[in-house]
Amino acid sequence: MMLRLRRKVDDGAALEGLSGRARVDVRTKRLITRMEPGEIAVIDHEDIDRVSAEGLVQQKVGAVIDASKAATGRYPNLGPLLLATAGITILDDCGPEVMRIPENARVMIEGDKVLRVDRGRKKVVAEGRVVDRDLAERIFDDSKRSIGAEIERFAENTIEYIRDERDVLLEASRLPEVRTDFHARQVLIVVRGHDYKQDLAHLRAYIREVKPILVGVDGGADALREFGLRPDMIVGDMDSVSNEALLTGAEVVVHAYPGGSAPGLERLNALEVPSVTFEATGTSEDIAMLLAFERGAALIVAVGTHTNLVEYMDKGRRGMASTFLTRLRVGPILVDAKGVSRLYDARVRRSDLFLLIGAALAALIVAVVLSDPLRGLVEVRWIELQDLWRRIAGAVFG
Repeated sequence: MMLRLRRKVDDGAALEGLSGRARVDVRTKRLITRMEPGEIAVIDHEDIDRVSAEGLVQQKVGAVIDASKAATGRYPNLGPLLLATAGITILDDCGPEVMRIPENARVMIEGDKVLRVDRGRKKVVAEGRVVDRDLAERIFDDSKRSIGAEIERFAENTIEYIRDERDVLLEASRLPEVRTDFHARQVLIVVRGHDYKQDLAHLRAYIREVKPILVGVDGGADALREFGLRPDMIVGDMDSVSNEALLTGAEVVVHAYPGGSAPGLERLNALEVPSVTFEATGTSEDIAMLLAFERGAALIVAVGTHTNLVEYMDKGRRGMASTFLTRLRVGPILVDAKGVSRLYDARVRRSDLFLLIGAALAALIVAVVLSDPLRGLVEVRWIELQDLWRRIAGAVFG
């Protein structure tokens, strides 16, 4: 647990001193899965993205120590601002020394210093920059004015990626052989990204009626399980998906890095889960889309994936080009579910329901009173009304 030593009372002020158990990892999304409330996250994450920040806030971390700059100002990334607004202390630009802090070690933040506490003794490990709310807002605002240069770099990186990976984008020669039959089927690809819960909630009726193939990208498999759904396929490097999801019987496609290295295979072998590998430089959500597209899917519905320039940049230089080009490739059959909850709300007003039921009952009573021969017809209409009510209730309550 975290021990708060002294705190300023003014809004957005950093803690003058706090200590807690350190959780250390170069991959923030992997670290989040094992964080406990009050622990201090030690990461090496340049330009902390929105999804990672939301995960850290949800885990109620005590503080974030970043070896890199949490906000470089290259583009308007929301991560540091979200953390600071939630009252989480950020000490960034601490250098690689902080990544040598042992897991579970007791660390302390005093001003701009990181100290390791061992048997009551304190030793300064590194110094960094305190990113409070004012600084996060200032960097965010300034980056909006300088985004043009980043767009230029994005274009250059995209051309480089096309030159290196054109065979993946334009041909199916390197796609793995899988047992899942995508041909002429609709496919729901779920990434545990921004707004995934809202969009999945609004897709319940679609999933129930269409029964698409369910593909979870790493933690997206657990997102499906949160809604009582079993993934048909799991795609990713296996660093943020639970053992429980991997053991559901879903087909597993491991994202391998260029050269064939696939660290996730070791974990799957330990669990005795069979898998195939897909070597690509892009992101796991990209290869999931490419696999469904090249194997003949009729429609791809994407949940929690990246849709705009800032989100592309959150993925890093290589990742953003891959995501952009993959969407160009699969665009004819791609439907993005992001924002479904804001676009359309399928609620039916209670007054409308009561009016419908009242009118139906009144018609029923009149028909029965006026003519006995109409009772058979009334019974049929009553059954139809009950069926209508069930469908309305299903749309409203899922």
